[in-house]
Formats: sequence, structure tokens, C-alpha cells
Amino acid sequence: MHIILVPSRLAAARSVTLGPGHLALAGFVAMTGVLLIAVALFYLSLRYSVEFKLPLLESALATVQEREARKAESFLRENLNAMAVKLGQMQAQLMRLDALGDRVSSLAGLKPSEFRFNEIPGRGGATSTSMPSQDLSMADFGRQLDMLSRQMDNRTDSLGILETTLFDVRVKKRLLPTVTPVDASWNASSFGWRIDPFTGQNALHEGVDFISDAGTPIFAAAGGVVLAAEVHHQYGRMIEIDHGNDFVTRYAHASKLLVKPGDVVQRGRKIAEVGSTGRSTGPHLHFEVRYRGVAQNPARFLQASAR
Repeated sequence: MHIILVPSRLAAARSVTLGPGHLALAGFVAMTGVLLIAVALFYLSLRYSVEFKLPLLESALATVQEREARKAESFLRENLNAMAVKLGQMQAQLMRLDALGDRVSSLAGLKPSEFRFNEIPGRGGATSTSMPSQDLSMADFGRQLDMLSRQMDNRTDSLGILETTLFDVRVKKRLLPTVTPVDASWNASSFGWRIDPFTGQNALHEGVDFISDAGTPIFAAAGGVVLAAEVHHQYGRMIEIDHGNDFVTRYAHASKLLVKPGDVVQRGRKIAEVGSTGRSTGPHLHFEVRYRGVAQNPARFLQASAR
């Protein structure tokens, strides 16, 4: 592009040549100016919209603000709903923990006043002077809820395992022959070596003889299944009960049997009456405890019930 300049005071004309670079630069400057003017006008319109009270601009601003408020409210509502669901799950877990805690404390023999699951524990402490307190954000609060929920799940699983273990221990303990089989204040012959009352020889006595009147009730020392209820040529009327875990108890010299083989008896149930049948010198109960067929000292089990 050639531009010819003819000044009025000069006789000769001057020629200016504009190339593509000059035109591009001029166009860029022009566009930049237009943009700056538009930005300035937009800023001024926003800055002084309230003072000038432009209805169209106020309506546009109100629409934008309302849309943003709805988005914020929707986001907040979704987060609150999610936290409400998580809170409900944690409340259900807490109720389960309370029930588990009560059962475990009962199995462990703890008094309710010593271990209270339903009460909030006391907490406190001075305000930290080294580190300032911080407000929790929504994300921090959600992470804390998730972590607490996982911890409650772990505690629930641990308490469940502990409850099962304690229950097994309690069941096994109830299957041990620790109940005194007859109401007698003393025994005539303890477990171990003694002089046989019939032969006068030194012989091993494999049980304990409880002196009691004929007809006195005989009770099962533990729960189990009756293996035998029969007449033996030495034990007389005799009962054997299998308590599981390879433990068997024997009740001999009874006058009357009240159970039969296959019966399931509970701990402390009356199963017979004292007598003097079989190889006996008078009314008494001969009581044996056998583990895997080997005679054990019944006093070890009967004394355990007092501890």
C-alpha cells in the first residue's frame, strides 16, 4: 500500500509505503484497544450498576447469583445427605457395639457398673499453646467420618471374636465336672492309694467316696450325654456321663437310677439316689472323673468351682 502525502507548504509530495507487517501491527493495536475499552466498560458497568440502577444488568447479575446459590445449595445438600447416611450407619454400628460390649462383659464376669458401654467417657484437657486450632473443612470432616467408621468396624470384629472365644471358654467350663455330685460334708475315702476294705491290700482308689444317707439325690457334675445306666458287678447301679473333650464321670453304688443311656442331662440335674449296691460296705457315692479313660483326682475339679 502506498500513501502519498502532499503538504500545503511543500512543493514536492512525500510517499509512505505500508507493508503487510505494518497492517498486521495496526490491526493488532486496534483489536487490543477495542478489548481494553470493552473490559473497561464491563468493569464500570459492574462497579456502578447499583448506583446507576441498570435493570438489565441487575437482572443478569441476579440470575447468575441465583444459579450459583442453587449449585452451592445442591452441593451442600448432597454432602449432607451422604453424611446423614454415614451417620445412620455409625449409629447402627454403635448400637451393635453396645450390645456386644454388654454380652462380652457378662461373659467375662464384669459388673455393669465397672464397664459401661452406654455412657460417653469423660474427656478434657487444656487448649494447646504450641499449635493453633484449625477448622475442619467438608472434605476433612468426611475423611474423619470414614476413618471412624472403619475403626468401629474393626472394634466390632474384634469384640465379636472375643465374644466367641469367651463363649467357648464358658461352654467348656460348664462341661467340666465341677459341681459336687451329692450334698455331703465329708468323704470317707479320697483319691489315691489306700487299704482295700475287702482284701486288706494296698490298692489304688480311682475316685472319691462321699458318705451320705440312702436315697440322697445324686446330681450330674456337668452337662453331657449318658453313656451307661446299668448294674455293674462291682460298681452296683452305676451311671456314666460323657461331657465331651474326652471327659467322663462315673457315679456308683446307687440305689436308684433316674436316667437312661442317650439322655442329655444338664449340669446339676438329679440323675440317681445314693445306695449301697455292688462292692460297698455302706451307703455312699463313689464318684470318678476320667480323662481319655484315665482316672483323675475329682478334688481338682470340685475345688475349681470354689475359685
